[in-house]
Amino acid sequence: MEKRAFLTREQAERIAAQYPTPWHIYDERGIRENAMRVQEAFAWNPGFREYFAVKATPNPYLMNILKEHGCGVDCSSETELMLSEACGFRGRDIMFSSNDTPPEEFACADRLGAIINLDDFTHIRCVEQVLGRLPETMSCRYNPGGMFELSNGIMDNPGDSKYGMTPEQITEAFRLMQQKGVKHFGLHAFLASNTVTTEYYPKLAGILFREAVRLKRETGADIRFINLSGGVGIPYRPEQEPNDIFAIAAGVRRVYEELLVPAGMGDVALYTEMGRFMMGPYGALVTRAVHEKHIYKEYIGTDACACNLMRPAMYGAYHHITVLGKEHMACDHRYDIVGSLCENNDKFAVDRMLPEIEPGDYLYIHDTGAHGFSMGYNYNGKLRSAELLLKTDGSVQQIRRAETPSDYFATLDFPGLPIK
Repeated sequence: MEKRAFLTREQAERIAAQYPTPWHIYDERGIRENAMRVQEAFAWNPGFREYFAVKATPNPYLMNILKEHGCGVDCSSETELMLSEACGFRGRDIMFSSNDTPPEEFACADRLGAIINLDDFTHIRCVEQVLGRLPETMSCRYNPGGMFELSNGIMDNPGDSKYGMTPEQITEAFRLMQQKGVKHFGLHAFLASNTVTTEYYPKLAGILFREAVRLKRETGADIRFINLSGGVGIPYRPEQEPNDIFAIAAGVRRVYEELLVPAGMGDVALYTEMGRFMMGPYGALVTRAVHEKHIYKEYIGTDACACNLMRPAMYGAYHHITVLGKEHMACDHRYDIVGSLCENNDKFAVDRMLPEIEPGDYLYIHDTGAHGFSMGYNYNGKLRSAELLLKTDGSVQQIRRAETPSDYFATLDFPGLPIK
């Protein structure tokens, strides 16, 4: 499958005249259309709601776009809660799913009326001590242990994961929480990341639905929702087929009607927390080639670095690259595309076949809309880039300015530094 940029060379040049590269840019039209597809796919479940994982792309302008399409937010820290509150999310709009949680963050979540999703049995006592009570509605994160497999092999190892409770712990948690005044319950699990298959959500749903039926039978708990979390991935490589959200939702429906409906649980709401699927394909990092180097390999040096996009350096993750304006030229040059960090893993691509690249060319790095800007950092004194929004009318809005040296030095109290 061909990967196409949502930006042309001419657009990039015009934008760069006002906002120097590098920058992350997001496609408003793509975000909105995808959000509508998700809502339509799961419309068979009246209580369905997507809780966008803020950690993926914590920008209020983008969060508000999803809010307009009925999405809530999934938060994992106090600052994410604060950001969500500023956007107008409150109460059941917010799912607070954290781990190793500082006690004061439970208090912040409760102040906003968020649904608290507990990661561990011991957190019951922590929440009670902080709040003086337990909220009427709470959720628990489930870890079935063992290996998680799909038809194409092992996907992940929940038994080696730090997240969630064992079946025995979650049973005891539901009983204890009922004794302490919790009236309504949710169940949550995350078992694999970035799956590009229609099989993942239905398989996960089966695990959670069976566990929900067991918990209701053994504890009598009123289970109001089941949260399938995230894990629905995107095709980073051009040869991958994208996930079909309608086929995924239909598969979940079959398992729902097979397991929950006969158990008298046909009114249970389904939630998702998709960060990557909601935003990933609709963002790109645009950077300019500034140097070329010819030694044992051919290198193209860009004005971006791993501080702007960490995934290739951290995971060896693949991100497709389009040389804007050269989309139809032969990919007959082999390059490493690199940044300027004092680390040899600062590479966006290794031995990548691309058209001939000259200094000044614009490189469009695909699929950075989730876990792209948000994982940025300041090593080597590098400054985070601007974030831009390509609006549906074709105009461009800056939704986060680029950092300046004053931002970098702002937390230092030292004479002579340029702090405004």
